[in-house]
Amino acid sequence: MTNSLALLGSKPAFDATLHVGRPNIGDRAAFLARVNDMLDRRWLSNDGPLVREFERRIADYVGVQHCVAMCNATIALEIAIRALELRGEVIVPAYTFVATPNAFQWQEITPVFADIVPITLTIDPASIERLITPRTTAIAGVHVWGRACDTDAIEIIAQKRGLKVLYDAAHAFGCSRGGKMIGGFGACEVFSFHATKFLNSFEGGAVVTNDDALADKLRLMRNFGFAGFDRVIYLGVNGKLTEVCAAMGLTSLDAIDGLVAVNRRNYLAYAEGLLGIPGISLLRYDPAERNNYQYVVVEVDPSIAPLSRDELVSVLHAENVLARKYFWPGCHRMEPYRSLQPNASLLLPQTELKASRIIVLPTGQTIDPGTIATICALFREAFSRAAAVRARLRVPA
Repeated sequence: MTNSLALLGSKPAFDATLHVGRPNIGDRAAFLARVNDMLDRRWLSNDGPLVREFERRIADYVGVQHCVAMCNATIALEIAIRALELRGEVIVPAYTFVATPNAFQWQEITPVFADIVPITLTIDPASIERLITPRTTAIAGVHVWGRACDTDAIEIIAQKRGLKVLYDAAHAFGCSRGGKMIGGFGACEVFSFHATKFLNSFEGGAVVTNDDALADKLRLMRNFGFAGFDRVIYLGVNGKLTEVCAAMGLTSLDAIDGLVAVNRRNYLAYAEGLLGIPGISLLRYDPAERNNYQYVVVEVDPSIAPLSRDELVSVLHAENVLARKYFWPGCHRMEPYRSLQPNASLLLPQTELKASRIIVLPTGQTIDPGTIATICALFREAFSRAAAVRARLRVPA
């Protein structure tokens, strides 16, 4: 309905495209110093000193006994699944990045899709209960946007049914639930340190746990099963994190308080700028909990807003604001799951609803309050024009 090339002028509002997930960069000099030390040592991979330091600092930060760093979060999740000896069916939310169910399907474990709680957008314990069968071996929750799953309810279900629990915490480094840092729930939790994440190591991930035996298995499995120079005692793959990635991870950790401050500043600027726009609601974070504020998530209610979510996204893209439709259309509507589970959507009403309404807006170090004010002005102008068109269409000729 409204998709001009320039809502506020004769050209797009921004000359350069504003992306969701632009990398946060810490102190460049500190990173380069670590890289120079690494090169002087000529120790580039294979459990080097930077990786070990990174693991120690991650474990200390989230308050767990063990951090096992890996080359990326997908491999970390796959290795955790094998280490936990899962099989059969595992219940996962459909509202997540496709890497979550893929990690199970890749290992011939069936991901059974659960619905979400509409307020938190995390896996719904009531939906979990309805999906448990004799083949179910685990529950895999996802802390979406850094907002924690209902870990208490999930633990009760797991204990009652004899199931294991693990969490995809890719969004949730530096966040908490009930005052406890995410990382210490379930048998283990998996963090992502991909370039687009709050804390990045270029590319990387980790499994964190308080289980000594599980940590030992994870370390064996990420390094081909080696226990010493020439002794292989377990089936494994190459899941190791490199030293240069650990150098970036450590530099990000050094900057973490500043990164949170920038993200929170941007989040509050969006909250102020979007306030009162009809049909627009900003996902809220619990002020009693710690959060990284990495995601600015907006829901568009088509019964109130004069533009649909997709129309609004088209307008923003034309203005070089690359808003994203996360997690659209839901994993259950992607292959191979669309073919394997063609009726899954019947049990996922909230997933279907939210996936059609949610957009994520740019934030991070490359965005400032002035830029955010312009983005919010785009919302208001687009809605004003669309409302005016609707009003004209309703007036008899």
